[in-house]
Amino acid sequence: MAKSKISVRKSGRGRSRKASARLPAARDAIALLKADHHQVREWFEQFQTARSSARKQVLAGQICEALKVHTQIEEELFYPAFLAATGEVAIHHEAEVEHNGAKRLIDEIGPSGVQDDYFDAKVTVLAEMIRHHVNEEEKRDGMFAKARQSDMDLAGLGQRLASRKAELTGMKEAGEEEPASRSAVSLSANRRSSVVARLAKRD
Repeated sequence: MAKSKISVRKSGRGRSRKASARLPAARDAIALLKADHHQVREWFEQFQTARSSARKQVLAGQICEALKVHTQIEEELFYPAFLAATGEVAIHHEAEVEHNGAKRLIDEIGPSGVQDDYFDAKVTVLAEMIRHHVNEEEKRDGMFAKARQSDMDLAGLGQRLASRKAELTGMKEAGEEEPASRSAVSLSANRRSSVVARLAKRD
């Protein structure tokens, strides 16, 4: 009897492992954003070693679209939550300024294409900008570290980021434009204003 019980337990554990392996891993907000960083980093590396113009065009398109979505979900959801929870105005503002610089370059790369003499240079500079930005967010005393030290609901925020990312990615694949009333600019601007106002009252 003892042997059969042990056998059942082992087989039960085996089924549990297989079942869990089929389920998507739950990610908190920081894990999700870091995964985006890792993916884009890989594409930049592939771009640097790519030999064909067609391959470079595809990679640049993937990089630009991924960064558009990534910056939007950060600005709409993660950055306002970070600012509200930590009051780290300087870190928040620097991150948004870096985003704005990257987005301007992305807007130049998108329509230019490999026929542009500056195409490779623009993608290389964008890679350097993103590398610096990622380092600032992921370093020991950076935004992500301070977020983990705060009372932010990173698990819940991760679900919201994932949902918004899926929504935006679906829109881009379908070629749809987001309604102006729900644009990242209006959402993030309103949230920043309310957060800054609350911080000012604290002071």
